Amino acid sequence: MPTLSDLVSRHTALDSAGVDWIHSLVSDWQLLADLSFADLILWVPDQSGTRWVAVAQMRPTTGPTVYHDDVVGMSIAVGERPLIDVAWAENRICREGDPDWSSGVPVREETIPVRRDKEGPIIGVIQRSTNLSSARTPSRLELTYLQSASDLAQMVAEGRFPFAEEEPILVRSPRVGDGLLRLDKAGRVTYASPNALSAYRRLGLHADLVGADLGKTTADLCYSDEPINEDLMLVASGRAPRETEVENGGTVVQLRAIPLIVGGGRIGALVLIRDVTELRRRERELLTKDATIREIHHRVKNNLQTVAALLRLQARRLNNPEGQEALNEAVRRVGSIAIVHEILAQMPEEMVEFDDIADRVIAMTAEVAVAQVAIKRVGSFGVLPAAVATPIAMVLTELLQNAVEHGFAHSSGNVQIVVSRDADRLEFTVADDGKGLPEDFDLEATGSLGLQIVRTLVVGELSGRLGVATRDSGGTEVSLSIPVQSG
Repeated sequence: MPTLSDLVSRHTALDSAGVDWIHSLVSDWQLLADLSFADLILWVPDQSGTRWVAVAQMRPTTGPTVYHDDVVGMSIAVGERPLIDVAWAENRICREGDPDWSSGVPVREETIPVRRDKEGPIIGVIQRSTNLSSARTPSRLELTYLQSASDLAQMVAEGRFPFAEEEPILVRSPRVGDGLLRLDKAGRVTYASPNALSAYRRLGLHADLVGADLGKTTADLCYSDEPINEDLMLVASGRAPRETEVENGGTVVQLRAIPLIVGGGRIGALVLIRDVTELRRRERELLTKDATIREIHHRVKNNLQTVAALLRLQARRLNNPEGQEALNEAVRRVGSIAIVHEILAQMPEEMVEFDDIADRVIAMTAEVAVAQVAIKRVGSFGVLPAAVATPIAMVLTELLQNAVEHGFAHSSGNVQIVVSRDADRLEFTVADDGKGLPEDFDLEATGSLGLQIVRTLVVGELSGRLGVATRDSGGTEVSLSIPVQSG
């Protein structure tokens, strides 16, 4: 399905400011749909001005939908739906007309012109369609919803909603069903939904909320012994389109204010309320777990460095050159694993930027090389899971060490690591211009411990592919292909 941006750019003549306004409206019009108990479709004229294009659609979560199928991308001729044409031409909300029975259920149609600001031109029309099949005498809650929807629709028509100065609404912002308060222009509660009352009961309120000054009441509950949060007073009084959180007695409640500005004056506000106590508790648990995991990685790194130091000390005490070299190789292998844990100790998730690890392994190899070898990396490994990063770090250490030790001995040369990465696969080669492989080389039967480790890690642990060959220009090239998840 084409995106909103695709439809607008392909079919309409809206400028960038108009497109931005439509994006802001669509990001927050679930509020209007829920308060209206109605489906919303946003129609924008095409470039010729002879047709309407449906660029966005929203269904209510508070009532039955009219449109079970998506209509986004549909195009209709001007005149096919007269209420849309009237709202556009006369710049007013149109509610006239009898219910439409063409779909088998009664549907009330209304249209709302969309303006970018109170002085700007109309840029589209919202079609609001209400399923009347379950019509009955509305409750106080439903009447409050409908009145609030009417005020909000008027703000859309006047170019006052969405709020230009408001930050983008988060996915976890309160919704209508979470809890709703209606305030008068003095900031006093004129209606409180049952969920909103329950949230305030959990904050410690024992008195009636209706008729209370919401800012003062909330401040008395949550800030009796400390300075009052300035955002709280702006939000709870309904004077600014902002969000804030209040906490008392272990309960955390999120507030979002929507000032109602109709006809140039503020007539009150809506305050959406959501109890986020459990959500915040889980977030704190995750933060604690993340900190614990990072501390574990830090301690593992320290322990590995201690092991490496002990092996290095033991190597110095040996008189056997082969024994010394074996211990030094073990030190390098332990060191490559320690580098991964050092990076993980600094990361909030079990994902690492592997380029940093690769560059440290390269530096470590060049530092201990007997010959003058230049090692260069081309391309990026990207972000890798810890379970993949550790074996790849060991593989890279072994391959570089083999190239330096066996490819050049005491001569100088070059080693190049070429990396390519797509959504689900990592491929890289380690190529040198050294003396190359023996004529009878067989990867399956090699006695090299380093290559045996590489083969075990790549093929056995990472389910990848490994190839070793002599380069036409001289030297050795090792190619690896490893499946990885996109980071």
